[in-house]
Amino acid sequence: MLDCCGMHSLEELYSDVPDSLKLKRDYDIEPQMSEKEVRDFFEELALRNQPLTCFAGAGFYDHYAPSVVQSIISRSEFLTAYTPYQPEISQGTLQYIFEYQTMMSQLTGLEVSNASMYDGTTAVAEAMMMAVANARKKNRVLASATLNPIYREVVDTYAHYHGIVVDTIPETDGVTDLEAMAEMLGSGDVAGVILPTPNYYGILEDYTGVADTVHAAKALLIMTAPASALGVIRTPGEWGADIAAGEAQSLGMPLNFGGPYLGYMCCKKSLIRKLPGRIVGATTDADGQRVFVLTLQAREQHIRRDKATSNICSNQGLMALYASVYLSLMGAAGLREVNEISASGAHYLARRLEETGAFELKYPNRPFLNEFVVKFKGEVKLADFMDVCTACGCLPGVMLSENELLVCVTEMRTKAEIDRYVWRAETFSKATVPSFNNPKNIND
Repeated sequence: MLDCCGMHSLEELYSDVPDSLKLKRDYDIEPQMSEKEVRDFFEELALRNQPLTCFAGAGFYDHYAPSVVQSIISRSEFLTAYTPYQPEISQGTLQYIFEYQTMMSQLTGLEVSNASMYDGTTAVAEAMMMAVANARKKNRVLASATLNPIYREVVDTYAHYHGIVVDTIPETDGVTDLEAMAEMLGSGDVAGVILPTPNYYGILEDYTGVADTVHAAKALLIMTAPASALGVIRTPGEWGADIAAGEAQSLGMPLNFGGPYLGYMCCKKSLIRKLPGRIVGATTDADGQRVFVLTLQAREQHIRRDKATSNICSNQGLMALYASVYLSLMGAAGLREVNEISASGAHYLARRLEETGAFELKYPNRPFLNEFVVKFKGEVKLADFMDVCTACGCLPGVMLSENELLVCVTEMRTKAEIDRYVWRAETFSKATVPSFNNPKNIND
């Protein structure tokens, strides 16, 4: 291999790698190992991982997926044929993309869905770009302060390199300040408004009349929501949104250290030519049989660069297939059941945590689905409580501040797990910090 590359050593091959990134010692592995020994070695390493009972959400959720989902997407005809470079002979791939688009349109209440985006953050950022492209001479976008912070970071990155100004709509008691939003729209230079449902704190905000206010300012309304929640909450289409974009990981996809995930994007039909990615349509062939075609491809690879809506180079086809199989198996009734179980568990946990006296709801008068914010009132630090729970095999939530915790419950959490969480909260809130260092206390 080195001869073919015109190299004399491995050091020369990797000469362009900065020295600071190179390992200065030998690998911590035996110099010679059989295949079985290698397998045993890595299995032993894997056993050191500590699976945690997950009560964390913040945009990514621990949902169950029927085992048949993984079985289907692992088939070679799906696993390797992930993108239709020769669409006329990729009927199977085009069909499941078409079905994915259909189901996402039903979930969001909007007419058109693309297939698809890398993840929720890039989907929302691309939605912002759509709004600016549609407005032509406007380059200002408003984003609610209750938007997921990681969405906002990617939006800001996209905006920075495209000359777009992103201003924040302030929040009041955990929800978007709609009066402030209306005042900001009065400037007349806003291309789009980004609002979440539920928001980052898990609150279901009331957006009655918001679409009319945004459209009166000749701007587009962009809404983002976890895909699973759209099975029960009011959809972006029902709120009057022009674009829906967000993360579809909640459709049974494993958390898996952050990916791969799936970004969805849907819009009104009038915006179809501004939509990035691919759109698959159905028609009939010369024999009158139903067939599927790539209706629109707005990528640089297919049209002139200055006419391209985006340089999204992959449609995340495998993850779109995953979502399609999951939704097909669950159906509307199954998706509703998942959310009802999650909501029931979340409200039960919130009530029990308040009863311990160690926690109180930060927004007690705001409706939520399966995620909520609590304030920790224990005698010890919340960070210490987090450490103890982790040592006991539980991820209790996402810390928002020194004493605030974002907690989530899905259908994966049993009543026994929830009661165990409550017991830990009650026990450790009354403990002293030195006792945390005693392994026996942790195990007890």
